Amino acid sequence: MKTLALLRQATGLNLSRATVDRAVRQRMEALGVDDQQAYHAQLTQDELAALIELVVVPESWLFRDAQGFAVATAFAKARLAAGARLVRMLSIPCAGGEEPYSLAMALADAGVAPTAFAIDAIDLSAACIARAEAGIFGRNAFRGKDLSFRDRHFAPLGDDQYAIDAGLRRRVRFRQGNLLTSEIAAPRTYDVIFCRNLLIYFDAETTAAAIARLAVLLADDGVMLAGYAEVPSFTRNGFVPLPYRQAFALRKAAIPEGAQAPLWNRLPLPRSDEGSAPAPKPKATLARARPRAAAPAPVAPRPAAAPAVAPAVAPAVAPAIAPAIAALAPVADLAQARQLADQGRPAQAQAACRAVLAQQPDNAEAWFLLGLLAEGARPDEAEQHLRRCIYLQPDHYDALCHLALLAGQHGDTTAAAMLKARAARVWRRRNHTSKA
Repeated sequence: MKTLALLRQATGLNLSRATVDRAVRQRMEALGVDDQQAYHAQLTQDELAALIELVVVPESWLFRDAQGFAVATAFAKARLAAGARLVRMLSIPCAGGEEPYSLAMALADAGVAPTAFAIDAIDLSAACIARAEAGIFGRNAFRGKDLSFRDRHFAPLGDDQYAIDAGLRRRVRFRQGNLLTSEIAAPRTYDVIFCRNLLIYFDAETTAAAIARLAVLLADDGVMLAGYAEVPSFTRNGFVPLPYRQAFALRKAAIPEGAQAPLWNRLPLPRSDEGSAPAPKPKATLARARPRAAAPAPVAPRPAAAPAVAPAVAPAVAPAIAPAIAALAPVADLAQARQLADQGRPAQAQAACRAVLAQQPDNAEAWFLLGLLAEGARPDEAEQHLRRCIYLQPDHYDALCHLALLAGQHGDTTAAAMLKARAARVWRRRNHTSKA
């Protein structure tokens, strides 16, 4: 089996050839190997693990998307008040421990006894697990405005390094594993599962398989916390959104017969206004598409069918933006890509977009245009690109509108309504700002 196929099989990620080739070059340089064929022919399990570390580049920070932790904490308290002795939670993937430690801190701050909760944290990367178990974080992990939790739960080590409280560290059990292939726990073990910003790097088939495994692990009345770009995928695979603002929380669609009123209907949390207003419809040209932070822009009509091309940016298995690709690509011009699209030359426009992404993998506009170019012929691929766009830029109005249209075409009215509502809020916010 070729190295690209081996890595895709081992990680489940939709890796591009450019990403794998870059990792192979790095490993060959590190080993002092010149013959690429010899390297591939003698690829051992240990060497495959080293390659995985290069294509899985997680980055996160403490209390990222904090409302999810508020929902998890409220649910845990309700579960304990209803008579449970222990609330079990899972963070997968856990990156360097930022998410599970944030959860442990949130529970402690809410007065939940340390013996009343247990958190399992799993990641594909052995390096991430080692870093998480150490429990030491630098300045980059503390990005929010309110850092009072650092004073409560961390001890300064000097040089902008902080060690988390040993008691909280003992409440999190870290281990290496793969959601798709590892034996994680018995069915319905977890009351709360965090699985955020992983599915955006999977194709449709792998996404469905991952959600099916998560559904088995989650209690029938449990809560799933996803990334905002992943909610539509969950709703197409047996989950229903919970109406808690900015938490991106979901539950299983099927409720067991005779079950008591679920706890998630009684949480003392602000409910969202999803569906309160329809999103304005996108307009119909691309050449004058807006810059990243400007007002809502016109959107292109669907181009003619274009051939599918594998993603050109290294994915990550944690809430992360992949780093810039080391290999230099030709000078890329997004304006030229838009012009090619408007001229009805989708293949050339796709190539131009991928040249941009080879140099700037976090360019939301390039992912947006790539999504538009795939929308007519390959809607699943288009959805992946558009979801990547709103992962990088959550208020991308045009991408939200097009994702809503795709969800509607799939018959997923719930996801379509949620996306339209998000787009409508972006529209109102920008118009209000421009008039102020």
